[in-house]
Amino acid sequence: MKIPFVKMQGAGNDYVYIDATKIDIPDIPKAAEIVSDRHFGIGSDGLILIYDSDIADYKMRMFNADGSEGQMCGNGIRCVAKYIYDRNMIKNLETSIETMAGIKYIDMFPDDEDNVKSARVNMEKPIFEPIDIPTTLDPCFGVKIKRNSTEYELYCLSMGNPHAIMFVEDVMNYDVTTLGSLFESDVIFPERCNIEFVEVVDKENVNIRIFERGSGETLSCGTGICAAAVTCIKKGLTNNRVHMHSPGGTLTIEYDGDDVFMTGPAVEVFTGTIEIDF
Repeated sequence: MKIPFVKMQGAGNDYVYIDATKIDIPDIPKAAEIVSDRHFGIGSDGLILIYDSDIADYKMRMFNADGSEGQMCGNGIRCVAKYIYDRNMIKNLETSIETMAGIKYIDMFPDDEDNVKSARVNMEKPIFEPIDIPTTLDPCFGVKIKRNSTEYELYCLSMGNPHAIMFVEDVMNYDVTTLGSLFESDVIFPERCNIEFVEVVDKENVNIRIFERGSGETLSCGTGICAAAVTCIKKGLTNNRVHMHSPGGTLTIEYDGDDVFMTGPAVEVFTGTIEIDF
């Protein structure tokens, strides 16, 4: 089966995008694994499909590199907005996208050629109830647990996906893979968890690395960066508007105790066709 696709990235968080309004993918988890493979496929953190929606302009479904489905992707949804605007699937620079985490609203900012360059997403309210994250930890926001004779402090919340924040020193030289693997599938997270490692630089800047469930370390994660920013703001470590610097780039997060807003780039890398034998 020949499938046309677009490769896009937001702050280095790259996905393969397929217009599912025009083509039916018979085995999406398998397709996600194949296209994500960086040696034998296209290479990406996962697969995002765009569908018609009865309750919003369009609907997105996001699959990780291992074929598992995620509820939301903050970097991915900005690229969905760019995809549908640049291809004249919508006319306005404001759009609504249905996700498994609810409807998200996006404002787009075009360049001089009227192609979307960046976007601001209302990520809505963070979720702190353990059962809704989900986690078996209760309380879960600022709780110390011991693993392998070492004590760790976790700040757990959801931004549509489950996240656990850990504050560390010198994050760019930290062993993210070992601890990310340890906590991603820990029994305290029944649906696994994304782990964010955070280093506060000052009131306006934070360095972050992300270990995503189903994908391993990625250059960026929109929901994870939002969760980390909310944690920093709630702890009084940063201002209500903070620049979050990941290896893939910078996202600006705003949070005043109500909704969370994320602003960042949306970039088309290349288009093509891949043949998958289902």
